[in-house]
Amino acid sequence: MDKSLPCCTPRMEHSVPSFWPFAAMIEMQERGLKMFHDNLNFMVEAGRIDNPQPPEWATPNNVRREFDTMFLRDFSRDPQSKSIPVLIDAPYAGHSATIADFAKGQSLVETLLGAGIERVMVTDWKNATPAMRDYDIDKYLADLNAAVDEIGGVAHLAGLCQGGWLSTMLAARFPGKVRTLILAGAPIDTAAGDGAIKDMAHTLPLSFYENLVALGGGRMLGKFMLAGWKNMHPDKQYLEKYVDLYEHIEDRNYIQRTEHFERWYENPVDLPGRFYLQAIADLFKANKLAKGEFVALGEKLDLKRIMIPIYMLAGESDDITTREQIFDAVPLFGTPPDKIVKTLTPGGHIGLFMGSNTLRGVWPGIAEWIKRN
Repeated sequence: MDKSLPCCTPRMEHSVPSFWPFAAMIEMQERGLKMFHDNLNFMVEAGRIDNPQPPEWATPNNVRREFDTMFLRDFSRDPQSKSIPVLIDAPYAGHSATIADFAKGQSLVETLLGAGIERVMVTDWKNATPAMRDYDIDKYLADLNAAVDEIGGVAHLAGLCQGGWLSTMLAARFPGKVRTLILAGAPIDTAAGDGAIKDMAHTLPLSFYENLVALGGGRMLGKFMLAGWKNMHPDKQYLEKYVDLYEHIEDRNYIQRTEHFERWYENPVDLPGRFYLQAIADLFKANKLAKGEFVALGEKLDLKRIMIPIYMLAGESDDITTREQIFDAVPLFGTPPDKIVKTLTPGGHIGLFMGSNTLRGVWPGIAEWIKRN
C-alpha cells in the first residue's frame, strides 16, 4: 500500500467523471426514444390534418328550410322576434359555410347574437352533386331571394367574400328586400387593385377553367380550387405548416387548433361548372356587375338602384379580395356617400370572418350599425 496516501482516500471508479459515458448513453437513449415518439405523433397528426373529419357548426341551430342549393340555417335565440333578421350570405367559393360559425370565440354568428341581434340566419350552400352541374348564378340568386321571403321578405344582408357579390345582385334586383348591405371581403369591382385572383382571371384563358370543369365531369371540384389556394402560398402550405406542426407536437392546444382549422380548410366543396365559369367569365374577366352589364333573373343589374346603407369591410393584407375591389365600388352605388361606411382592419381574408381580433374589435360595431338602420 502507498503509505503517502491517507487510508481513507476514496477510490475513483465510481466518481462522476468516470460515469459520464454511461450517463451520456442513457441520455442519448432517452432523446432517441423521445424523438421516436415525436416522429410517430407527427406522422399521426399530419395524417389527421391532411384527411380530417368534416367541419361542424359551433352554435346550436336548426334548418329552417332546405332549397336546391342550400340549407337555410336559423341561429336565432328568439324565434318569435319580429325584428328584421340578419342573413349571413356565406362564401360559396370552395369551402364550407361553417366559416361563419367557426368555433367558440371565433364565430361571426356568436358575435352578432352577443351584440344583441335577435335573429341570425346563414346560407349553408350545398356541395354540388353531378346533378347540380348546370346550376347557374340565377339559380343561386333565386334561392337566396326565396330564403329572404322565408324569413319575412326583408333582411339585413351580410355578404362574405363571394356571398357579397351575390347579395349585391339581390339588392339591385329586388331593392325593397334588403334593409342594409354589409360587404366583407367582397369583390364588387373586380378590375380594381392588383390581387392574385384578378391576375389569374385576366392571365389564364377561359379554356383553362373550362378544362378543369371538364375534368370534374361538369363541376369545379373543390380539390382543384384547394390546390389553387395552396399554390398561392406554397412555402406555407407544403412546408411551413408541417415544420410548425412538428415543433409544436407536444402542445395539445396547438394541435387541437390546427386540427379544427384543417377540418374546414381540407374539406373543400364542389361547385357547379356552369356557375363557376359564369363567375370567371362575366364577373372576373368582364367585370359586368361593376359595369352595370350583368343580367340576373331576366334584368340587367344597375347598382345605382341600391340606395340603402352599406358597410364595407376590407383586410389590410387581404390578397384574395384587395381593398380596392370593395372600396372603389362606392361610386357605383346609388347610396349617398354619408350612408356608406368603409373600415380597413389588420389581417387577411378569412380573418375578416373568423379572426378573433376582427370579431371582437369590428363586428360588434357593425351589429350596432345594423340596429341603428
